[in-house]
Amino acid sequence: MESRSVAQAGVQWISLAHCSLHLLGSSESPASASCVAGITGPEEREQQEPHPAAMSAEVETSEGVDESEKKNSGALEKENQMRMADLSELLKEGTKEAHDRAENTQFVKDFLKGNIKKELFKLATTALYFTYSALEEEMEHNKDHPAFAPLYFPMELHRKEALTKDMEYFFGENWEEQVQCPKAAQKYVERIHYIGQNEPELLVAHAYTRYMGDLSGGQVLKKVAQRALKLPSTGEGTQFYLFENVDNAQQFKQLYRARMNALDLNMKTKERIVEEANKAFEYNMQIFNELDQAGSTLARETLEDGFPVHDGKGDKRKCPFYAAEQDKGALEGSSCPFRTAMAVLRKPSLQFILAAGVALAAGLLAWYYM
Repeated sequence: MESRSVAQAGVQWISLAHCSLHLLGSSESPASASCVAGITGPEEREQQEPHPAAMSAEVETSEGVDESEKKNSGALEKENQMRMADLSELLKEGTKEAHDRAENTQFVKDFLKGNIKKELFKLATTALYFTYSALEEEMEHNKDHPAFAPLYFPMELHRKEALTKDMEYFFGENWEEQVQCPKAAQKYVERIHYIGQNEPELLVAHAYTRYMGDLSGGQVLKKVAQRALKLPSTGEGTQFYLFENVDNAQQFKQLYRARMNALDLNMKTKERIVEEANKAFEYNMQIFNELDQAGSTLARETLEDGFPVHDGKGDKRKCPFYAAEQDKGALEGSSCPFRTAMAVLRKPSLQFILAAGVALAAGLLAWYYM
C-alpha cells in the first residue's frame, strides 16, 4: 500500500497529485492522482464479466435453494452493486491503468530515487504553482455548487499559498517576473478553467486526482527532495508537501471519500468524472514528459561552446586540462579550469570586460608596431 501511495504522490507532480506525488504520493502527501483510450467503463465490465455474487445467485436458484438463502444472496448482490456505484470506488478502479502509466514515467521513477537536479525541481514546482492556482480559483468560484460544495476544504487542502512560499525560496522575491507557465502545464490549466466555467461537476475529478495523491505521499516526497537537493530540514522549498491543518491524513481521506460518495450524481455523471480523472492523469504525464526533456537538456550541458568540461570524475582523458597535466603530478585536489572559465564567460559584465581587455591589447600592439 505504501509503495503505491509513494508512486501516486509522484504522479501528482506533482502532485504535479496524483497520482499519488504521487508523485508525485505516499504515507502523507502529493501531489494527485493524477483518458486512456480503450479503458473499459464500469457498466461495460459488468456486462463482460458478471459479478461473482450474481453468478452465485444463478447457481443457487437453479439448484432450488430455500427462500432465506436466496434473500441473503440477493441482499449481498445489492450491497456489492451499491458499493461499486460509489464514486470513490469507480474512480479507484477506473483510473488504475492511467495511474500505473503515470507512476512509471521516467521523471517519477528518477524523483523517487532521488535523481533530480535543483533546476528541474524548480521547474516542477513552477508547473504545480500554475496548476493549483487554476484549480483553486475554479473551486472558489464553484464552492456553492451542489456537485462540488461538500468537497470544498480550503483550510485543509489548498496549496497555492504554500507553493508561493516555495517559489519565493527558489526564485527570490521577484519570482513572478522570472517565471512563466510551462507549455504542458498551460494545457492542464486551460482544461481546469474550462471545466470550472462549463462543467463544474467535473471539478471533482481534478480535486480527487490532485489532493488525494498529495495526502498519500507528500511526506515521503518531501524527505526525498530534502535529501537529494540538500534543502533545509525546516521546510523551506518543500512547503507544498506540508498540510498543517490535516492532523490525520488517513482519516481525512476517508472523510473526503465519504463526501464524494454522498454527492447526488447519476451514473452517467459519475462515469464522466472517471473519464475526466483519466484526462487529469494524462495532463500530469505530459508535464512529466516535458520535465524529462528539460532534464535531458540539463544533462547535455557538459559541453559549452565546443569546450570539453570535466567535473573531476570519470575518465580524465576526456578533459584537455587533465591530459596535459597528468604527468606533472598536480592533479590531486585540482579541478578542471574549463568549467569555471565557461561559467565566468557566461556573465555579460565579464564578457564586456574581456572584450574591452582584448581591444586594449590590440591597440597597444598596433601602437608598438607603428
